[in-house]
Amino acid sequence: MSRSFTLVVNCRSGSYDRDVIDAILASASELGCGETREIRIPEDDCPSPEDLETDEMLAVFAGDGTVNATISGLYGWDGAILILPGGTMNLLSKRLHGDVDWQTILERVSRGDAQRTRPNIVRTACGDAFAGVMAGPGTSWNEVREAMRDIDVAGVASGTLTAFGETTGGARIAIENPEVGRREGYPMIEVFPSDKGMHLQCYHADDAGEFLVQLGALVTRDFRNGPHDKYGPVETLEFVANDGEPIGLMLDGEPVPAGPREELTVAPCEVDLLATVSNG
Repeated sequence: MSRSFTLVVNCRSGSYDRDVIDAILASASELGCGETREIRIPEDDCPSPEDLETDEMLAVFAGDGTVNATISGLYGWDGAILILPGGTMNLLSKRLHGDVDWQTILERVSRGDAQRTRPNIVRTACGDAFAGVMAGPGTSWNEVREAMRDIDVAGVASGTLTAFGETTGGARIAIENPEVGRREGYPMIEVFPSDKGMHLQCYHADDAGEFLVQLGALVTRDFRNGPHDKYGPVETLEFVANDGEPIGLMLDGEPVPAGPREELTVAPCEVDLLATVSNG
């Protein structure tokens, strides 16, 4: 096992739980991971390659945004990062380990059942996404996402009405190069990386009935069950806002400044991650 175990957490996150953090550190010590320490974002800076030893086990127990900042900040490091399920959706952790808890993952690692991998990610001019990309016209979807993150049901309902109200009037995101899906575009599109390329889920609300179904799915924090089309895998694509305005773009749940046209491509992660199941 590694000589030390470093755990990155976000102490401002809604999912932060001091008892769970202590349990992870205690378990790592009991499993022979060596001396433990904690990096608390944002009180501490995200680690850089110069801050870590190559044989140090660096684990991240946080949401997608903190995971993104940690991984991208360690590009070029010769060590490997262990992603634990510390957020809401935990898409990257599920991809690397399956739908299991942090204790199971640590036990697998302690048995030597982990391998280094550099899974595909989604690359944009605004940054990289390891879990997924969400896009829609303007900034309304950012407000919906923030309300969902804070479990603000009223905010989700209000924001969704605003977002779909704007997009029903004509503003949508189309997919080009290759041209896939509806030529008039969609109010919201999600992109997920896999070992085969990028997979798309394109959401719509064409009439009053679909609007209500989509609204209900969003309010119950299960918007992926709303009306949508699926496409992929593809290696590259472009999002184009049909109103010429900047796209509302989020990488791993964090809004980033974008233009009216954005290219997305598949690329390998630039630092090793630890996987305890086959890459997907």
